[in-house]
Amino acid sequence: MRLQFIGIDPETGRDGSPTAWVDVDNADIVLQSYTADEETRAECVKNTAPGHAEGIPGHETVIRIPARPPGADAEGGL
Repeated sequence: MRLQFIGIDPETGRDGSPTAWVDVDNADIVLQSYTADEETRAECVKNTAPGHAEGIPGHETVIRIPARPPGADAEGGL
């Protein structure tokens, strides 16, 4: 797997996120962001997609991405 950096939230500072990459082998988008709090996770469970199993599977998580989109950074992101 090889990831290509595509953007970072310009307001995160040096040690923050969210950050986005694309997997060059299969075009999957890979995201790093803030872990959602319990209130957000509970709301996601409460609003499960119709016909989908309720809950968040153990191999998945919920992340929160700020409304401002990941944009260009000083190191060459899009």
